[in-house]
Amino acid sequence: MTTTETAWAIPQVSDRRFGAALFDLDGVLTPTAEVHMHAWKRMFTDYFTAHDVTPAYTDEDYFAFVDGKPRYDGVRACLASRGITLPEGDPTDAAGTETVCGLGNAKNDMFAAVLRDEGIAPYPGSVALIDHLKALGVPMAVVSSSRNAPEVLAAAGLDHHFEIVVDGAVAARDKIPGKPAPDTYQRAAALLGVPQEAAVVVEDAFSGVQAGAAGDFGLVVGVDRGAGAEELLDNGADIVVDDLAELLG
Repeated sequence: MTTTETAWAIPQVSDRRFGAALFDLDGVLTPTAEVHMHAWKRMFTDYFTAHDVTPAYTDEDYFAFVDGKPRYDGVRACLASRGITLPEGDPTDAAGTETVCGLGNAKNDMFAAVLRDEGIAPYPGSVALIDHLKALGVPMAVVSSSRNAPEVLAAAGLDHHFEIVVDGAVAARDKIPGKPAPDTYQRAAALLGVPQEAAVVVEDAFSGVQAGAAGDFGLVVGVDRGAGAEELLDNGADIVVDDLAELLG
C-alpha cells in the first residue's frame, strides 16, 4: 500500500477518506483505563491520607492531571495541584519511595498486579474496527503513554495486529516528548510511512486529543469513555464517538 492511498471512509466525515489509524490504547482499544484509574486512585489516596493532604483525590483529578500523560508527568501534575513538590528521584526507585518516580512505580505495580491476575478483554467495537481496517489494508499503530503497552496488547490478544507501537518506553528511550505534545503520534505516522494529514488520531484523553490537534493530522477522533464529549471537543477533537464501531465506513 502506498502512502497516497486513502481507503478508510468515516461516516461522520463524508467528504474525505483516510489512510492510517493511530490508536491510543487504554480506554480506546481496551478498558485498561479503568484499571489505571483505580490504581492511580489507590496510590494517591494512600499518599494523601498518610500526609494529611487535602482535598482528597477524586476521579476528576484523574481526568484533569493524569489521564493520557506519561506516568511521572501525571504524578508531578497531581501533586502540584495540591501544592506539593517532591524530588524527582530515579526510575529505579523502589515503589512507594517519596519521590515522583517512587510514587509512579507504586501505581505501576498496582496496575501490573491487576493485569496479571485478571487479564483484560478489548472493547468489541474496537476489535470490529481493527478487523475492518485490516481488511481494507489501512495501516495501524498504537501510540500510548503507558510503558505497559506491549503487555496490555498481548493480554488482550491484539499484539499481532500492531507492528508499530510507540509507547512510554520508546518515548523515554528516544527522548520523544509525551502527550499533549504531538511527537509520539508523529513518530508513529513516520514509521508507518504515512503522511500526517492522511492519518487519524483516536483518543479518549484530554492530553491525547490535544496531541492530535497540535499535529498536522487528518482527523482527531475523541472517544468518550467518561471524559465528556464537549470537553473532548474543547480540547481538540474534531468528532466524538462513544464506541469505535461508529467509525466503520
